[in-house]
Amino acid sequence: LPLEKGAEATALPDLFFNALHGAGGEDGQIQGYLELLHRPYTGAGLLAMAAGMDKWITKRLWESEGLPVVPYVGLTEERWNRERAACLTECAKLGLPLFVKPANLGSSIGVEKVKQAESLAAALDRAFTFDRRVLVEQGLDIREIEVAVLGGDEPLVSQPGEVIVADEFYTFEDKYLHGKSRTEIPAQIPEELTDLIRKLAARAFAASDGYGMARVDFFLERLTGRVFLNELNFIPGFTSISMYPKMMAASGVPYGELLTRLIDLARARHAQMAAKQKGFQSGSTWFQESKQAR
Repeated sequence: LPLEKGAEATALPDLFFNALHGAGGEDGQIQGYLELLHRPYTGAGLLAMAAGMDKWITKRLWESEGLPVVPYVGLTEERWNRERAACLTECAKLGLPLFVKPANLGSSIGVEKVKQAESLAAALDRAFTFDRRVLVEQGLDIREIEVAVLGGDEPLVSQPGEVIVADEFYTFEDKYLHGKSRTEIPAQIPEELTDLIRKLAARAFAASDGYGMARVDFFLERLTGRVFLNELNFIPGFTSISMYPKMMAASGVPYGELLTRLIDLARARHAQMAAKQKGFQSGSTWFQESKQAR
């Protein structure tokens, strides 16, 4: 990339395949840069990436579409520092247990399960060391169900898979260090529930201006059978053993074909946007008059 003096003469690739997770790669920053370079890239655009990375904004988007989300309270660091007691009272209305999450991190970094009211303030203090915006969510007894989405306005939604969690929730340590949890594809759930989850995933993808790919994560409440959207990941794990490609393969799209489709989607979106008008004719001649006056 032309970031250093002299590098601007280097020929750019025809297309960028984005496999950058988290900050920089999955929050709109690299997408904005590649837009400035006028190069196609895989995955969603700047708007979707920025909104999808922020769990609080994602929930607000989904709520505006009438999609089911876990009851929550969103807090800014400024408000927390100004009115701690009021924030704690508001969060207490959700009941116990609670989950405290930084709004703009992934991989369960900074996430804590709070079982006692007196532990909440300290958990919030720790969460605010990661981000200036934090979510407090109602803790539910749930199964974790995921689907993979591929496409644009009419995307393909995979068969669901399930993360069978070993600990109290799917922690960073379990995901990347201990590996005690396991996955099951397809998820062992009734057909009508599968249909509901796939429809909700497509709606959630569209509400977030999704494009290219995403993994949409759900909570299935054990006691009631209610389904809640948890979050959306626009750059999911992409190794051959990751959930996203495994769910796509189980739905008839093997790894090689998946790569090809993502590249084709990137080219199609780039061509679509390149054809758009980037300016307009105002009819004004002020610049000519200014030139004549000089």
